[in-house]
This record gives sequence, structure tokens and C-alpha cells, in this order.
Amino acid sequence: MKRLYAIRGAVCAENTKESIREQTLNMCEQIFLQNNIDAGDVVSMHFSLTKDLDVLNPCAAFRKEYKKIDTSIIPLFCTQEAYIQGGLQKVIRLIVHVYLEENSTINHIYLNGAEILRPDFSK
Repeated sequence: MKRLYAIRGAVCAENTKESIREQTLNMCEQIFLQNNIDAGDVVSMHFSLTKDLDVLNPCAAFRKEYKKIDTSIIPLFCTQEAYIQGGLQKVIRLIVHVYLEENSTINHIYLNGAEILRPDFSK
């Protein structure tokens, strides 16, 4: 039997189209691989960006560039992360809502400097 899970991810990037694209795809790839996710299992993906990343929407990068699954069936959404003084800058965050087998082990993914946000999830 399947149940709904929320899987978190975050990655730091530079404010270039190349970096945002590369880091978004890497984070998504790791989330999908390490959690054995198929496109049909995904309910939605919600990205957020800190205000200093403003040259590319990670939804557009994911939809256009990620070729390992059919991204056209996945609802994507992006917002600007709330600004918090002293918060980590240049971060792309993601929450994926997905159906997986009950009692699945969930692997949240924090990469490229974002590990400090959740050291309990980082390996």
C-alpha cells in the first residue's frame, strides 16, 4: 500500500543560469534516485529561491532539461524564499510530494553547502 510523503531538498548555487540549472538538476536527480521515485508517483514539486537567485526559475530548468522522466505530468511551482536576516544565501529549496510504499525510507537531499541547513539529514 502506498502513502503520501514529503521529501525535502536544498542546494546552493551561483546566480547564473548555468549554475541554477546544474544545481537544480543535480538535486532533483539525487532525490529521484535515492528515493526510487517514478514520475507517476509525484503529486507536485514546490521550489523556492533566496532573493539573490533571480536569473532562472528552477521549474523551467527542471521541466526543460531533466530527461530521465516525463516531467510534463508533474505540477511544478516556484516562490521566493522568505528573507531572514543571517540566513543562508544563494539557496534553491525543494519539497516533493510523492506516493511511495508505506514504511519507505526517505532520503532528504542537501548539497553543495546547503548541508548546514539540516545536518541531521546530510550524510
